[in-house]
Amino acid sequence: MGLFAIRDYRRLFSAQVIALFGAGLATVALGLLAYELAGPRAGAVLATALTIKMVAYVIVAPLAAAYVDRLPRRWFLTILDVVRALVVIALPFVTEVWHIYVLIGVLQTASAAFTPTFQAVIPDIVTKEADYTRALSASQVAYTMESLLSPVLAAVALTFISFNLLFLGTSVGFAVSALLVLSTRIPNARPSSHTNAWDRAVAGIRTFAATPSLRGVMALNLVVAAVGSIVVVNTVNYVRDVLGGAQSDVAWVLAASGTGTLLVALVLPRVLDRVADRFVMLIGAAVLIFAVGAAVTMSAAGVAASLPTVVIWVAIGGGMALIITPTGRVLRRAVDPTAIPEVFAAQFSLSHLAWLVTYPIAGWVATHAGFTTTWAVLAALAAIGAVTALAVWPRKEKAETGGRAAVAVASARTEVATREAVEAAEGTLAACQCACVRTV
Repeated sequence: MGLFAIRDYRRLFSAQVIALFGAGLATVALGLLAYELAGPRAGAVLATALTIKMVAYVIVAPLAAAYVDRLPRRWFLTILDVVRALVVIALPFVTEVWHIYVLIGVLQTASAAFTPTFQAVIPDIVTKEADYTRALSASQVAYTMESLLSPVLAAVALTFISFNLLFLGTSVGFAVSALLVLSTRIPNARPSSHTNAWDRAVAGIRTFAATPSLRGVMALNLVVAAVGSIVVVNTVNYVRDVLGGAQSDVAWVLAASGTGTLLVALVLPRVLDRVADRFVMLIGAAVLIFAVGAAVTMSAAGVAASLPTVVIWVAIGGGMALIITPTGRVLRRAVDPTAIPEVFAAQFSLSHLAWLVTYPIAGWVATHAGFTTTWAVLAALAAIGAVTALAVWPRKEKAETGGRAAVAVASARTEVATREAVEAAEGTLAACQCACVRTV
């Protein structure tokens, strides 16, 4: 509760929660809109829309990070919320599949600039390490509650109204979020140490490539994307076409994944106080691989039952929380405060680059080859990501060259070595002088 005593964090967190719930309603509605327009090809349509989203995230986020230090962040975030509200309110009026693609492109371009900027603001407002850990967990709980409750709210609402009206809830959420952000005292970003725009845009990616723990995070992004895409893309078709469920059943199965995330996120702060981030995140990777393996087995055996599906979806949600929640801690510890915006933007782009690979597989391959083949391919990608993370992220992080601690230690050692060398040289010179005197 001490965390929420921070006025500006409290308002930003409220803005995040409200916008998330609006977006959660829109996610359910978008899947149903795709099903209404494309029927059995809904998975492919949804995968295309999400691929557009990922392209925007990969390209726009680094560019936003390159210029955000030149913009007032409070107004920047507010304008982006307003843009998202206006775009979403137009979605109920689409009549063609390509309309979805255009509007999603504009919407996700705004989101790609908003999210990493918002994430980089939090460390500037919540400066204590313990509070920041809990802020990360609170953020994950917010995402979880959205995943859990938005489908439930959508399921209840769909019994009374058309799914098109869910888009209205999203628009209202973004508008309220904009007002809350506008009322918050947000410090402007620290000036970047890079003068060239291109250097600012790629600085975070270079830091990822040079830092062992961040390379591990990059590999774990693939694990999360490979397994998470099954939930995001395949749930609607699997529940409707294989399980024979209704629209509300889609929402309940999505809520099962949110339940798993919620259960993990509630206990994770205390765990992270005692257990290393690396260990927790690798356990999460193992849970996801086990879950997707169970999904492949279930599909191959032709088991079309709701209970096994719900259990697997719960496990997937829990495994994703184990990886995603500690990520912000790893990023913050790896760099200087001035580099936080560019590293968060790089993580945003690189994580969504992984989703850019897995979304088309989950949608297009499932449409043509079925769920068993698709999930087997995604399981293989998840295993590759987990093994890579284990190999590139050393258990002891003292050797990292990209982090602040390593830089400080290296500088101290260099200073000591220089001082010792000077003292040795002075001693040698004195000895030579004595020798010369004796010789004379």
